[in-house]
Amino acid sequence: MDFDQLYKEQFPVVYRYLTGLCGNQALAEELTQETFCRAIEHSASFQGKCRLSVWLCQIGKNCWLSYLRKAKRQAGDEALEQMTSPQNVEEDLLIQENARQIHQRLHALPEPYREVFTLRVFAELPYGQIGELFGKSENWARVTYYRAKQKIKEGL
Repeated sequence: MDFDQLYKEQFPVVYRYLTGLCGNQALAEELTQETFCRAIEHSASFQGKCRLSVWLCQIGKNCWLSYLRKAKRQAGDEALEQMTSPQNVEEDLLIQENARQIHQRLHALPEPYREVFTLRVFAELPYGQIGELFGKSENWARVTYYRAKQKIKEGL
């Protein structure tokens, strides 16, 4: 299979997955392009033990995590610059507290529940592919997704 055909077939899957992870279509498109660039660079590492879409989504997830690490470093630098202004200190503290509360709710769901839920809902991956991604069965993916939904309902 040539790269153009691979790109046309797999782009929608990887793009939906990354859109689900980051919630931003423009960023998801950029990360999807980065995913395919990395896939070309490391094509020799694909062993065929899983579906190609699963392998590409894993690369996409790594691109997303790299992006988050970089954004976190940049946000830390910007926060230091903003904290020097005495007028914004109270406002900044309120924003930080709200962000902390939102962050806690989003991350209250433990792994692998959070990722299985994201893969199923946002990336629209079938249970079989989710199971392959984790090295588990399709039934495991179904049960984990169900339990994730239950944990989310309990937290509301």
